[in-house]
Amino acid sequence: MVRISYYVFAAVCMLVLAGCSSSPRFTSEDKDTNHQPRYRNEPEESGSDTRTNNNPKVIESTTEIASFYAHKFHGKKTANGETYDMYAMTAAHISYPFNTEIRVTNLSNNKQVILRINDRKPDTNGRAVDLSYRAAELLGMIDQGIAQVRVEVLKWGQ
Repeated sequence: MVRISYYVFAAVCMLVLAGCSSSPRFTSEDKDTNHQPRYRNEPEESGSDTRTNNNPKVIESTTEIASFYAHKFHGKKTANGETYDMYAMTAAHISYPFNTEIRVTNLSNNKQVILRINDRKPDTNGRAVDLSYRAAELLGMIDQGIAQVRVEVLKWGQ
């Protein structure tokens, strides 16, 4: 009788502990549907608000060497607490506030993407921005690993 109670107690404890475990780091349900990818092959002109048209006003512009990060970090937490999705249109920057919207243009082919800053990049290799795998793919920089880009702030984050 004591032995059966021990097994029942152990089973209950395991069920309780299983309920306290963390969820998977990444699932298809974690995808951020509020930030749809936007992509253009040709450069855009400066215009007005990013929410109302495809020609947003540029607040700040810099030229950088960009790199990208992918499989090693896929499914892990970003600096702002989100789960990193290498297929999302996001980037890591050394200083821009989270949720800042940027337009990145590959200067070798003029391909552009609009990204949201959701991660912090350490200033270890002299580069200010790391792009998601999908952004790097759309910019045509996967084979090279790095590219000279123009980074334009379209909307500051909080």
